[in-house]
Amino acid sequence: MNLLERVQQNFEDSLATKLAAMDELPGLITEASQMMTNALINGHKILSCGNGGSAGDAQHFSSEMLNRYEMERPSLPAIALTTDTSTLTSIANDYSYDMVFSKQIHALGMQGDILLAISTSGNSDNVVRAIEAAHEREMKVVALTGKTGGTMAESLKADDLELRVPAESTARIQETHLLIIHCLCDLIDHQLLGQ
Repeated sequence: MNLLERVQQNFEDSLATKLAAMDELPGLITEASQMMTNALINGHKILSCGNGGSAGDAQHFSSEMLNRYEMERPSLPAIALTTDTSTLTSIANDYSYDMVFSKQIHALGMQGDILLAISTSGNSDNVVRAIEAAHEREMKVVALTGKTGGTMAESLKADDLELRVPAESTARIQETHLLIIHCLCDLIDHQLLGQ
C-alpha cells in the first residue's frame, strides 16, 4: 500500500467508525446533552478529565463551554482537570498519578455537577478514580469510552451514561470522541438558546 492509499484508508476507516457510532449513539448523546443542560440551568458545572489525546478532548470541551461553540452566548461553567500542571505534578509526586483527578474532584465537585470522563480504553486508573470521587460527591458521570468500555463501564451507576465508540483503534475512537463532544456542545447550545 502506497502513502496515498494509506491516507485514503485512514479516511475510510474514520468514516466507517463514525457511521457505526451513528447507528448506536445518537439517543445516548441526546440524553447526555439533556443531563448537562439541566445541570447548567440549575447552577452546576461540568468537570472533564482524560489522559493524552483524551486530555486534549477534555480541554476542548471546556473551552467550547467557557468561550462559545458556534452561537454567541454567555460563558458556561466548565473546568478541565487536565490543565493545572502545578496541581497535577504535586498530586502525582506527593500521592500517585492515579489520584490527579480524584483529589481535584473532591475539592471542586459538588452535588449536581457532571463529570465528563474520557478514556479510549476505559481502563485509565486515574479516570476510574475520578468516577469514584464524582460518585462520592453525588455527581453524575458521562463517560466517553471505546473498545469494551473497560473498568470505567463497570464503575458507572444507573443514572450515569456511557457513550462507547464501537471500535478498537485508539485513533478512530479519539476522532469519534471529538465528534461526540461537538454534538454535545451543539445540543447544549440548542437547548439553552433555540435556533
